[in-house]
Amino acid sequence: MRRREFVLSLVGGIAGCSFATLPRSAGTQITFPLEGSKLAFALTAPDGTAVTEQTYHGKWLVIYFGYTFCPDVCPTTMMEIAGALKALGPRANAVQAIFITVDPQRDTPDVLNEYLKAFDPRLIGLTGTSAQIAATAKTFHVFYERNDTGDGSYLYDHSAFIYLVNPGGKFAKAISSEGSSQAIANALATLMAAAQ
Repeated sequence: MRRREFVLSLVGGIAGCSFATLPRSAGTQITFPLEGSKLAFALTAPDGTAVTEQTYHGKWLVIYFGYTFCPDVCPTTMMEIAGALKALGPRANAVQAIFITVDPQRDTPDVLNEYLKAFDPRLIGLTGTSAQIAATAKTFHVFYERNDTGDGSYLYDHSAFIYLVNPGGKFAKAISSEGSSQAIANALATLMAAAQ
């Protein structure tokens, strides 16, 4: 399968959650995993158990990287993903939506669980060690960068894409976080129909 690289505007491609200037190390070229490539991860579920991509084998995965202290794009994207699950109706039973934190220091399993259930109880939050999250982000070609705010706190700039992974654990599509819930549902429905 030919490598697909997408050169995109950073507007909509990088979430400026810190309201800082655009990330210095992000560059202007955003790439995604190879279409059809296997995506592996090893993280921690809300109940504290270890999970991998095999845990969700047989499900379509809707994966988003963010953090609960994000003031703008993360909660908006979670609302859109929750709306997509609702729009899919019974087909949502074949889907698992996953929020992977880039801020393991603050986003414990309990914090993630409380945050996500406000959007939809079907959303699952995964965390892990800094090394595990960095490895997972690298697999998905996700950018994130901590920015200290000067008041003892910090925010993150990070990639703002929704990653769709097929039931075999292979990358299928990336959607900008600016996509509507209907656009996300339509993309999933199209992929599901094509896989039948």
